Amino acid sequence: MNILDRIVADKHKEVELKKRLIPIKQLEQAALFDRNTTSLAHALRNSTTGIIAEHKRRSPSRAVINQKLSVQDVALGYETAGACGMSVLTDGKYFGGSLDDLLLARAAATIPLLRKEFIIDEYQLLEAKAYGADVILLIAAVLSRKEIKFLSEFAKSLSLDVLLEVHNQEELEKSIMSSIDMLGVNNRNLKTFDVSTDISKQLSSHIPDDFVKVSESGISSIEAIKDLKQYGYKGFLIGENFMKTENPGASATEFIKELN
Repeated sequence: MNILDRIVADKHKEVELKKRLIPIKQLEQAALFDRNTTSLAHALRNSTTGIIAEHKRRSPSRAVINQKLSVQDVALGYETAGACGMSVLTDGKYFGGSLDDLLLARAAATIPLLRKEFIIDEYQLLEAKAYGADVILLIAAVLSRKEIKFLSEFAKSLSLDVLLEVHNQEELEKSIMSSIDMLGVNNRNLKTFDVSTDISKQLSSHIPDDFVKVSESGISSIEAIKDLKQYGYKGFLIGENFMKTENPGASATEFIKELN
């Protein structure tokens, strides 16, 4: 069993437990559930930089990235830097995140927030809405076409943007549907954790122009972004490059300033 399979198996257990602890009605009564969401896809289309900055404490590929910083400070720093949006890891066991991180980021910043999670159930979309997310991530590697369609349409019914993540052409082909806003190509192989932006370049011509193209992971230089822009990418998800520093907001500010 590879790391992705282990994460998804654990996620099924986690979601079933949470369903028993917190009923759907309680999520729907949350103060943030009825807030108007902000479209990340729209922000990316109208941006010259397209930076989606991430809050991530640790990962299976790197034990500790940054455990010391408050998510509020990071969120405010990213917003001040001019990021188009912020990705918040909410998986606890493998990434050290939580839904509270999403809530705290929402309290600190107004930019679109992506709940970055291994989503396998519509319950998690209701959680995302209740905790202040504007966007949800669906990972093609762990979902069937039928599941992608159901979950993306459910997300749209909640006024949430949908970022669909793929790793190869097979995943891309099963994922193209009108309920998707952004198609993200993950440069990190989730089974081996090897990273290369070549996969973003290879898949770019197969992504219809209806979708905002997003390149994810392994992006650490201005040159990489300028290169990927030539392939039609409008969004760039950057995590460790900012989070491994003492001040992610300041790092993002410098990066975006140079990019501009």
